[in-house]
Amino acid sequence: MNKPSILILCTGNSCRSHMAEGILRAAAGDIIDVHSAGSNPAGYVHPQAIAALAEIGIDISAHTSKHMNDFLGSKIDTVITVCGKADQACPMFPGQVHRYHWGFDDPAHATGTEEEIRNTFRRVRDEIQLVFNAYAAGLLR
Repeated sequence: MNKPSILILCTGNSCRSHMAEGILRAAAGDIIDVHSAGSNPAGYVHPQAIAALAEIGIDISAHTSKHMNDFLGSKIDTVITVCGKADQACPMFPGQVHRYHWGFDDPAHATGTEEEIRNTFRRVRDEIQLVFNAYAAGLLR
């Protein structure tokens, strides 16, 4: 049996979508295939996103920034957008069954001291974790 495939989209695919991918993969285990991409990928994964997930035991250091068009030929069952711009730019994927939009602040635009920026990444991580852990719990029923 093929596992359901979930694609998490954001504009830059540098922070939120990678944090959501890592959290969902950790929470749901091997019952799904989860990927992330962007409508205008930044070309890197933000070091603060990597650090924020490392603090909760999730390693996304090997993730790469990808374009959503890379997945147009793939069977995607669910698309989840985590920022408004990606929700507007998101194409319909062939065979796509579900589509959700759960928006989160972009921590890449945080300003202030290093600690304030780090805390913004932690806050967004915690918000993403709350939503995606609940989603995973529903999948595991």
